[in-house]
Amino acid sequence: MNYLFEILPSLMSGLKMTLGVFFITIIGSVPLGIIVSLGMKSQYFTIRWLINGYIWIMRGTPLLLQLIFVYYGLGMMGITFPRFEAAVIAFVINYAAYLAEIFRGGLQAIPRGQYDAAKVLGLTRTQTFFKIVLPQVIKIVVPSFGNEVINLVKDTSLVYVIGLGDMLRAGNIAASRDVTLVPYLLVGLIYLMMTAIVTVMLRRSENRLNRWK
Repeated sequence: MNYLFEILPSLMSGLKMTLGVFFITIIGSVPLGIIVSLGMKSQYFTIRWLINGYIWIMRGTPLLLQLIFVYYGLGMMGITFPRFEAAVIAFVINYAAYLAEIFRGGLQAIPRGQYDAAKVLGLTRTQTFFKIVLPQVIKIVVPSFGNEVINLVKDTSLVYVIGLGDMLRAGNIAASRDVTLVPYLLVGLIYLMMTAIVTVMLRRSENRLNRWK
């Protein structure tokens, strides 16, 4: 127990970094994913082609490789970002691509008749989207969105590759220094707790939304 209390402060410091990447990724990727999903339905071929290419690249290459490219690759081209900003950029553009596909599926599930009914009622396209379409899309995509959020909790551990002092890096330093697996076990427990909290919150949200038929 004394050893656990000794390494806990460094893990908690790493946890702050992990949570920072997690929350900023959610805040940035959700609206970007919605915009990208709408762009996929654009009447202009060039826009659709560019967006589909972006999604193909983001979903077809490992997030770890994207992190390395944003931090090291762009740096070699003269475009440099601090470690934290580079991690956030890589995570946001990666998860926005996955969320865009999820939102696209939700948009396709809305019957065309609802758009026509909104037009008859005199609603603008903006009003139709935000007052009629988006609330239904959110209800539809919550389960799939929840899976991505849980994956994000675990994927935040990848930021160690660019030298960020996240929770896993702190555990790795302690394990290497003290030649023990205890720090890894503690890190695993913290990740399990985070995943459990996120799962409970998402299930409660899903149950509340299911009341609206």
